[in-house]
Amino acid sequence: MAVKRKLILASGSPRRVELLRQVGVEADRLMPMDLDESQEKNEQPRSLARRLASDKAKAALHAISDEPDWKGSYILAADTVVAVGRRVLPKTEYSDEALSALNLLSGRSHWVFTGVCLITPDKKLRHKVVESKVRFKRLSEAEISAYLESGEWRGKAGAYAIQGYAGSFVQNLTGSYSNVVGLPLYETVQLLTGEGMNVHARWPEG
Repeated sequence: MAVKRKLILASGSPRRVELLRQVGVEADRLMPMDLDESQEKNEQPRSLARRLASDKAKAALHAISDEPDWKGSYILAADTVVAVGRRVLPKTEYSDEALSALNLLSGRSHWVFTGVCLITPDKKLRHKVVESKVRFKRLSEAEISAYLESGEWRGKAGAYAIQGYAGSFVQNLTGSYSNVVGLPLYETVQLLTGEGMNVHARWPEG
């Protein structure tokens, strides 16, 4: 009989939890990793997303090193970076940061990179970085003000959540929508199934 491996999601993001559930994957444990997410000197946005995802996965692996019940688990981590050129926009916590980000994104295209890292039960690391290109309409002062008032920007990379009110700002999107939300589903499922997790077995019968 095959051993059912546990899945640890090295994140506390409700969006990533919900995205995984959408494809029939339920994490057995959530382990948000509190790391310094600062961009290193001359580090490209794509490289930053990859490094942070890897660092979070490795931190979770270290955290369970003295927990026998969790050894041999899959560990999945992700990090999403929003960038205009080489400039990385922060996860905004203050309204002035959000205002600056929205003014920068208004009327132009930007890139969303999500790094995904999977540590397998035998401690192999698998990586994937997915990119999407998003173009915002030119935002009026009234639209920016209303979005700031909504508070939806708090804690969001680039000061917006595409699955919320800001979806009305998007003129064009090239690439994965779920990537912009926070976890590219196609690539994530490919990583999991490629390392032996039977994702489809969890789907209910109709």
